[in-house]
Amino acid sequence: MEVRLQKFLADAGVASRRKAEELILAGKIQVNGVTVTELGTKVDNETDEVYYNGKRVKGAGKHVYIMLNKPEGFVTTVKDQFDRPTVMDLIKGVKERVVPVGRLDYDTSGLLLLTNDGELTYKLTHPSKQVEKTYIAKLFGRPDENNIREFSYGVKIDTGLTQPAKLEILEDLGKYCVCKITITEGKNRQVRKMCDAIKHPVATLKRVGTGNIELGDLKKGAYRYLTDREVAYLKSL
Repeated sequence: MEVRLQKFLADAGVASRRKAEELILAGKIQVNGVTVTELGTKVDNETDEVYYNGKRVKGAGKHVYIMLNKPEGFVTTVKDQFDRPTVMDLIKGVKERVVPVGRLDYDTSGLLLLTNDGELTYKLTHPSKQVEKTYIAKLFGRPDENNIREFSYGVKIDTGLTQPAKLEILEDLGKYCVCKITITEGKNRQVRKMCDAIKHPVATLKRVGTGNIELGDLKKGAYRYLTDREVAYLKSL
């Protein structure tokens, strides 16, 4: 059966569909020995040979869905140009080629999903879906009611006004406070920028939930496979 090339690449776990489109436009993909740059190109999984970086891309096999508790000090990428540790170093027991769903910055820990299901990756990272991401943040100082209200309307950061978010104070530690922050976007370092904007910078940041999927007691640096129920939930979003 013929499918669009970007869908084939996403289903094969090469990249998200959006990133696959970028690879095609950049001339990084060859089909039957010919470089393809048209997004409308279709390929047949059984008869066409697709190559990326000189290696043949095999059609999608079994889909796997993984939750990792990412530690600080790891970058959320398959390979880092500066040779820093990546999240892939933490899942070496996984035979399938998977990619991170979205990202967590170098200094942030917590829940990170990885999969070779390109359609799900696209769904969970597309801005229109507005999937909630929940964080526990240790902030300098204590946000006041005006700060909490500002979060609820959206905070102006360098990329513009954010979508409405939630800020809830859980514990007052004097110099610091512990807060639960929920956003529906995934802009680069968004939570940190929002907290900077209200003059209460982040000391530590940990993602604990994506939608109804919770990190729970998974140890830092460890990973597990999602349950069938968790996968079904994510596909229903």
